[in-house]
This record gives sequence, structure tokens and C-alpha cells, in this order.
Amino acid sequence: MDAVGIRDARLDDAAEVARLCTLLAYPVDAGSMKERLATLLASPAHAVKVAGSSNDDGDLLGMVAAEWRLMIEFGHRAEITALIVDPRARRLGLGQRLVDAACDWIRDRGGHDVFVRSNVVRPESHAFYPSAGFALAKTQHVYVRQLGRPAD
Repeated sequence: MDAVGIRDARLDDAAEVARLCTLLAYPVDAGSMKERLATLLASPAHAVKVAGSSNDDGDLLGMVAAEWRLMIEFGHRAEITALIVDPRARRLGLGQRLVDAACDWIRDRGGHDVFVRSNVVRPESHAFYPSAGFALAKTQHVYVRQLGRPAD
């Protein structure tokens, strides 16, 4: 495998980022991902970093997304909202490098910590995050409410 570099995502990464999201059971088409990336890349409150081979052939091996936001209960807070490493590139230190890239971005904005959520169905990530310097802070339930049309 060629040397792997980490860089800011670009719009032309949309198909590969969509492929990576689909690997993690978040299926999305390239067109929708391009729209999402356009918004995220234009926002100073978001970062999307990708990992690819040094020959820049467009084939991505991983990605990380982070968000800097103001929360009523915490003040400014940062979260890694996505971390995906292609299965063929796992256990090579790429996940740690992507986390470090996100942490550098957060630190540059004045952040002192970062949090990340990990789905209970991903035991491999539950082993990874403590090894990457994270401490388990809490467990929680996540609820979703579908919003239909408002009542007349």
C-alpha cells in the first residue's frame, strides 16, 4: 500500500466518502454526499478530513468529520461526528491519525476536549477509542421523532 496522506476533503471526494459511509451501514449516494460536502466544507464550524494514497488516485481509505458548536449546557464543544476506516486499511494506525487530524483542527479553534459517540453495535470501536485516548463518559439512549406535517 502506498504511503497514506491525510488532507481536507474536496467536493470531488463525494463518491468515495459516500462509499465509506455505506461501508459503515449509512448508505448514501454520491449526489447527496456532494450536497452535504458542499455545505460542510463551506462551514467554519465543520471539518472533513480524508485519508488516501500519496498518488492521489481518488481512492480513499478513511475519513473523519468533526463539528465545533455552541451548546447551551457546555458552551463551545467539539465532537467527532464520523470516523470510518476502510476494512482493508484497518489496524495500520490510520484511525489514530484521522482522530489526531480532527483533534488538531479542534485545538486550533480553542478546544480543550472532544467527544465522540459510538453505536453499541460496533464493539471494535469500543476497543479503539480508549486506545486513542478517549475515556468512557456515559452511556445513553438516542430517540428519534419523525416530524410529519403540523396540525392545521
